[in-house]
Amino acid sequence: MHMRRLQIDDDPLTVIERDFDGMYSGELGLSSISGGQTAADTVLATLDIAGYAAKRSEVLPRESRGASVLSPYIRHNILTLATVWDRVREAPSRDRDKYHDELLWQEYARHLYARVGVRLFENLRFEAPWDSPGDGWEPGMACVDEVVSELEQDGWLVNQTRMWLASHWSVRHGRGWLHGQERMHRELIDGSRAANLLGWQWTVGAGTGKPYGFARWQVEKRAPGLCQRCPLSNRCPIQEFPDADSPPALPYEPLLQSDPDVERTSGPRSPVLFRTPERVLLTIDSLGDDDPALSAHPDLPAVFVFNAPALTKLQLSARRIGFYLQTLRDLASRRDVEVLLGDPCEYAAHNDVAVTFAPVPSFRKFTTLAEIHPYPWLRSPHSGPVQSFSAWRKRLGSSRG
Repeated sequence: MHMRRLQIDDDPLTVIERDFDGMYSGELGLSSISGGQTAADTVLATLDIAGYAAKRSEVLPRESRGASVLSPYIRHNILTLATVWDRVREAPSRDRDKYHDELLWQEYARHLYARVGVRLFENLRFEAPWDSPGDGWEPGMACVDEVVSELEQDGWLVNQTRMWLASHWSVRHGRGWLHGQERMHRELIDGSRAANLLGWQWTVGAGTGKPYGFARWQVEKRAPGLCQRCPLSNRCPIQEFPDADSPPALPYEPLLQSDPDVERTSGPRSPVLFRTPERVLLTIDSLGDDDPALSAHPDLPAVFVFNAPALTKLQLSARRIGFYLQTLRDLASRRDVEVLLGDPCEYAAHNDVAVTFAPVPSFRKFTTLAEIHPYPWLRSPHSGPVQSFSAWRKRLGSSRG
């Protein structure tokens, strides 16, 4: 496949319009959340989670929100979970513990996805509509319109509204959650298959057997005043919880109970050298300055290859691609970075590259790497149960240091 070199010094929207024709969806635009290590470090330096436990689920007004908005940087390991974990160590205990729980939820999603792989695209433990097509976010309700607009304009949502949209799509309207999560994944600049798939499974009851109901009282509590502005205020279609029976259990999935090959799940614990690398290949799962392969080879040039076949299929938003371009341009201000459009596996097959392990199924497509570095886990994967967050955490042991 032909590799095209991208001029990332150009404005990101110019690059997207010129080089990504047919590979993105929606209108051209950038999120208000800037990509890059510099932006991430700035946000982290001013992070104050006092009041987080009480305010994390607030939706409107936006200035009342307690969410830290670090998830885009955490998802791409621009900020590792361990870095953020340590940053809030001195916060008030109630807020620190709740924030640490959220970081552990992200780690749990990564562990689960690393173990079960593409199986996470199907109902895990309970039956729920997952493959029926159709749009579950029809316009007209102020709450849904407000949230979908923010999703499309900024590529980010607080966790509360992600649950609203997932529940409205599937629990109330019976649309397939797989299609819904795909729609959301296209937009989210923190779009992680692990976290997004797990979140939808949890909300629609496919992972827990308890569907999450979305109703008017939640909007009135978390976004006061929004219902009063809604044209359907006097005939609200979500006045009460939707009828949702507990879904039937599915056949037992052995991988949820134990991992027969935890070393394969977690990746190498120390660098594995096959040949002397000439470049460091970055992946979407590790774009920070402290990427283990980058750190091990400070004098080698870095390369990132936008996966053209995958982008053509996925049709990610311009805002997601723009976030990546901003991140790579920021990195290029500190070291030699080449950005290409093509097939990263093909590039690795023809070049001696060092890369950091990624706990995702697509990493297995790399077959001829020169050097593999360990993934920066917050906690090392274990071989015990992962059928629920509580079961996974119980086996995990005590909190980080």
